[in-house]
Amino acid sequence: MAGAGGRSWRDLLAGRARKRRSPFGSGAELQGAALRLLDQHQNLAELLLEVGDSAKPGVQDGAEHRGVSPESFIVSVLQEQASKLGVPTATLAAKNAMANMEQICQDPASPSRVLLLNSDQRKRLTCLLQTVKDLLANNMFCRSLFCQEMWKMKEPLGLEAVWHLHSSDIVGLAQLLDRSPAGPAAVEWLCSSLCGLCEQAGDISCGDTELAQRILSDFAIVFVQHGFEQPSELGRKVEFQKVAYICRAVLQRMLAWVLDAVGKEKQEDVSMVQAVRFWLNVFNVPLYGSVSPPDSLRQFFRHTLTEVLTYNPVLKVSDAIQMQKEWSFTRTSPLLTALYRKLTGTALPLQLLVAFSVQESVCQLQQVLETHEVNWQHVLSCVSTLVVCQAEAGQLFKDLLSHLLLKAFGNYDMENMITAFLLARQAALEGPAVFMPYSEWFKASFGSAGGHHGSSKKSLVFLLEFLSELVPFEAAPYLKVHIMFPPCVPAKHRSLLLEYLSLAKTRLADLQVAIEDMGLYEDLSAPEEAVQPQAQALRDVEKALQIFESTRKIPTSVIEASIFRRPYYTSWFLPALLRPRVLPKTPDGRMAFIDSLKRADKIPSNLYSTYLQACHAMKEKVLQDASKAEPSHSKEPLEQLEADLAELRTLVVQQAQWEEVAAQLAVLSDRLRRALGEDTEAAPCSARLQVPVPTPGLAGGPQRVVDLLLTSFCQILLAASSFNPPDRQGPCLSLLVKMLCGHRNLLPALLARLCQLLYHQGPSLGAAHILGLAAFVIHLSECRALIPAVEADFGASQAVPGEALSVSEFWSSLLVCRTEESFVFCLRFCTAAAAYLMCKFSSCSREDFCALIPPGLIKKLQFLVPRLSLEARGILCEEAKSALSWSSLSCPSLNPRRASLCLWRQAGFQELLKEKAFQLSFREWLLLELEVCPEKDILSAAERQDFHHWAIYQRYLPAPSAAGGCDGDLEKACGVILNAILDSSQRLQLGACAHSRTSLSPEILCRLQELVLELRCRPKLLPGCSAAQRPLVFELLQDRLAGRDPEQGSALGQQLWRQQELLLHRRILLGLPASTLVTTCWRGSRAVLDCDSFFGFVNSELKNVSSRGYALSYDITAHFFRGLLSASLDCEDAAEGVSEALAACQTKCPVLLLSAALWWPRLEPALCSQWKRLFGAPLAGELARLRGWHSSGTRFLCSGAAFPVCDPPWLSAAFLHGAILQHSPRGTEALQRLGTGAEQLLVALLFFSLLDLISARIAPKEGVDVQTSLERSLQILQCLQGRGTAWPLLFHSAEEAPGRFHVLHSAASQRHTRLLPLAFYSLTPSFQQQLLQQEPTFLSVALQMYIQLLQLFVEGQVLPQSDQDLTEQDPLELISAARQFLLGAIPHCPAQSLGSIQPLLSTCEELDPELAASILHFSRPAVDVELEEELELF
Repeated sequence: MAGAGGRSWRDLLAGRARKRRSPFGSGAELQGAALRLLDQHQNLAELLLEVGDSAKPGVQDGAEHRGVSPESFIVSVLQEQASKLGVPTATLAAKNAMANMEQICQDPASPSRVLLLNSDQRKRLTCLLQTVKDLLANNMFCRSLFCQEMWKMKEPLGLEAVWHLHSSDIVGLAQLLDRSPAGPAAVEWLCSSLCGLCEQAGDISCGDTELAQRILSDFAIVFVQHGFEQPSELGRKVEFQKVAYICRAVLQRMLAWVLDAVGKEKQEDVSMVQAVRFWLNVFNVPLYGSVSPPDSLRQFFRHTLTEVLTYNPVLKVSDAIQMQKEWSFTRTSPLLTALYRKLTGTALPLQLLVAFSVQESVCQLQQVLETHEVNWQHVLSCVSTLVVCQAEAGQLFKDLLSHLLLKAFGNYDMENMITAFLLARQAALEGPAVFMPYSEWFKASFGSAGGHHGSSKKSLVFLLEFLSELVPFEAAPYLKVHIMFPPCVPAKHRSLLLEYLSLAKTRLADLQVAIEDMGLYEDLSAPEEAVQPQAQALRDVEKALQIFESTRKIPTSVIEASIFRRPYYTSWFLPALLRPRVLPKTPDGRMAFIDSLKRADKIPSNLYSTYLQACHAMKEKVLQDASKAEPSHSKEPLEQLEADLAELRTLVVQQAQWEEVAAQLAVLSDRLRRALGEDTEAAPCSARLQVPVPTPGLAGGPQRVVDLLLTSFCQILLAASSFNPPDRQGPCLSLLVKMLCGHRNLLPALLARLCQLLYHQGPSLGAAHILGLAAFVIHLSECRALIPAVEADFGASQAVPGEALSVSEFWSSLLVCRTEESFVFCLRFCTAAAAYLMCKFSSCSREDFCALIPPGLIKKLQFLVPRLSLEARGILCEEAKSALSWSSLSCPSLNPRRASLCLWRQAGFQELLKEKAFQLSFREWLLLELEVCPEKDILSAAERQDFHHWAIYQRYLPAPSAAGGCDGDLEKACGVILNAILDSSQRLQLGACAHSRTSLSPEILCRLQELVLELRCRPKLLPGCSAAQRPLVFELLQDRLAGRDPEQGSALGQQLWRQQELLLHRRILLGLPASTLVTTCWRGSRAVLDCDSFFGFVNSELKNVSSRGYALSYDITAHFFRGLLSASLDCEDAAEGVSEALAACQTKCPVLLLSAALWWPRLEPALCSQWKRLFGAPLAGELARLRGWHSSGTRFLCSGAAFPVCDPPWLSAAFLHGAILQHSPRGTEALQRLGTGAEQLLVALLFFSLLDLISARIAPKEGVDVQTSLERSLQILQCLQGRGTAWPLLFHSAEEAPGRFHVLHSAASQRHTRLLPLAFYSLTPSFQQQLLQQEPTFLSVALQMYIQLLQLFVEGQVLPQSDQDLTEQDPLELISAARQFLLGAIPHCPAQSLGSIQPLLSTCEELDPELAASILHFSRPAVDVELEEELELF
């Protein structure tokens, strides 16, 4: 009761007591007067509100200090009033309190009830509740009656008022609900109030929002505690069964409200979305803390998930098949995905502790599918949410699919079958980063005879019937998978499969997606809807262009399509290829491809003309309006992608929101598909990724997307690293890269950009770029299972196409160390990558950690760190093993050598170096060292020499083979160095222009020389020991040639490789000490020279790379003779040892003596000087003979002296041939002066001249003229014909040639021997008709040479033709002339000659039937005559 000015009754009473003396004589009189006054004017309701002010400070005098207690005063008033009314005091208090609350909660401005009170109402209600608490303390308040009075109200109290009663422990919500006369009415009141509270939550002040959250939280706890009590608790609380019903009903109604709102979310009712989100806070597990029992909470979540999955199941299975692509994670309502994530434990890490694990979620899903009729949209969208937001969900669903298929085929149950297919397709929709593509699942399940369908015919029929029933509802991509990868069916049941395939193709035709329109390189693993033929054609064009640019040939698939798939080729492929564009000034790969197709008549002329006109028109349009050259439609998706990446960066930095990362990545994945646009969608998705390393070009659209992704990755990494080290940054970066790897069409552009950055622009990158890219490639390696193999084309530096690389091997191969700048970059990059790797995955087990590490990274560091830091070459001290801080790597002033050395000294890194997989072997070290350009090296020549000596003699030579070393074996070390030099040189020979360096590293070759000389420093063999020093070098070279796989590459490629290899072998031998070519051994009591190994290598290999055909090059010839003279020092009689070796050379290796004869004018001074220096005695006998033969030939030509024909005649002929070449190009005129007995010498001279003729054709730069050689050969032939010498036998093969000609053939190279037919028919102008009569074998030789000439042409051998003489015959003209010669000669041949060519007729018939017929025609009479003579004998 308030007085004037708002003063309370108590204030007035106290004031009056102070102002005047009481007129009453006693206290009893005063009390009686007061009671009478109160009785006349009291208002009990106001009195209850007033009592709440008793706690105010300052009101300590007056009535209270006089001993009048407010509580006792109210109690006495209530008791007196109750006695007058005849009701219990507690009843009167409850009614008056309810009346007060009703009055307080009424809003004058609103006729209906209010959910939240204003500040004045809240203050008054607080006073009232304080008084009620006091009454409860004095047992003067009835809770049950209070509840009854509340339910009698026309409008129930607002939620805040009820919450105050609940939180003040006056009347709990459960007690209030238990007293409700009708449960449905209570449910209706609560649901409407809760919905209203959620709707108001977005439009109220911050303080009221917090209050609303508290109200919702406290009520939710009550609903869960009482709605999902355990059976044991329900038995003790039977009185609360009504409460349990109401609580469950409220939660059920609110869930229905949420799900109904989800269906209307696309109407963009923002207020409704906010209201639903507010209610979803009910499912936050931390809300319940330890208040609610875990079992009740788990039951609540399980019940809710079941209700969601079974809510309003109106969609049929056929609807689900057709619509499920619209229910992917990114297309599902965010409200629904938020609900799933809260229910299935994917929203917060804490949820896994007390609520629902992902395993329980999948089990619950399985149980619902087996026992309920479900809402397929909710089920499949829940599947998408689980596989996206939970890494282990993928494997759980694979197990579930296997279980469903097992049950389906076990009971022939269609329901389990369709469930399995729907779940597999839904999970595959989220991309290969989270679940295997549908095509792979279908192949794995039914692509082999071991599948469930292979157990019996009934199972097979069941599967095919099921697939047939799906056909009317199937989308094109799934039908294509079934057609391209059909189930494995036994041959006897093939007809059943063909029926289904026919049905599926008919369905594709109905969808206007004919099977003929399938792309040449179509990716059937795509999780999206069917790719239209236009888009697939664009993909095929890009793939065909890649193949064409790498092979310069039209792909076989394109040629086949132009013939067998003409509709697709003409309707889709050619229009996609001939899209109008502004043609570049310099023809690019596309233009070259189009021209090749045009020349092959694969593009109609009218279509080609239309294309050129359209390109010209587009060029004119671009010139008129340059601003339209850049399309504007791609700007918006890029901006959206950039915004989403920025949001991801925010989530990573704010650790509290890491639970949103998986969902944000799914949104990013969807946004990325849109940002890539049509051009990127058209990129090929093949089994292998091709990257042209020298020119990794990118189109504008993909490059902008890739640059944005890489930039954002670096920004996210740096932002996260500013707060936490990598091991505490969570899985965001791993998931981001894994998501990118799921976009298979993005990978070519991504790898090409990495190639640009690492291979071409590495030294110019800043610290932040290096850190970001280093972390990126580490995560790429982590996801290597998702990335196809990479075919890296290194251009000219790649001798032969290498094997496909894993992504780890690919980026390791991009880190080349050739120059000072590249060394610094590689060191910084590898240090950053290794430091990130060791910090990020430090908590992994040893096995898992080693599996994550790219071996190339650790090996590159083993090459770089000791090379650039002397400290790394010693033994590490235990106390020196300090740690490298990740944060220090981003410091601009960081010294890369110090950082790498700090990493090197870490104990963890040193432990890695003990793992065999990460050890840099001696061979690998050599290959890396051989790539260095010495003139641009970061080390000086002296520093490099010191490093080489340390690496070879201290690190690898003594190291065990298990650690990549040589076990102290010098021979093994020599072999490794030799093979490494040759392997490196094979690559660099073709890429010498690119690297501007020679093919052999002189410094490494010097190290090989040192080791070879050290090998020779052994104790001399004792007399009587027959064993010689092992010819190590020749063994190594021979083993290398024998170890080459003959199936590797084409025959021409093998031939070119072998030729190049042998040229390198020759250079290696020239680089080694000359004494290496010749060894010594003991025969009896004499030390003799052993040249057999060198002789064998020359005969089998080295002579075949000689351009002169019958002689080695001067350098290797001189090297052998120097070695021969040096090795003779070990012999007692050096002259005798040299003479014996040269005598053996006549039979074992005549080509060496022929080489000496050719080069003797240059060779003689050097040999004489060396002999004089070593021995100071006359030349050895055989050397003197060689000098004598040369002098005789010179005198014969210059002074007319006689030429003595010595044994062997072919050696005399070789020296005479050399003299002719040196002194008299036309000196063959002097041959007429040769005496009798010189026929074999002339035949040998003819052989050498013919080989010169061949050499002039195949090696015109060797100084041999074609015309001169031909004239010389013709003159020698005339001499032979004049003497009647049987020279045609010279052209027999080495096996068939007579003994006197066998030496000549054995000395000739294989190529020159094969080209002898060319030389033979060059001599036809001097063939005389008498030859046919005088030489019975001439026709046989001529026909054999003609057949071999045709075989060379048929086998694709390029017949050599010199460009020196334009009048020279073309090879085809030569073949024609040879044929005409034979056709003219055959009629004049004697019968004996015709009979001798019978064994050649069958071959001749295959190659030239007309010539064979002519031979048969002229040989028949001779056969008839022979038969007549035989008849006469009888």
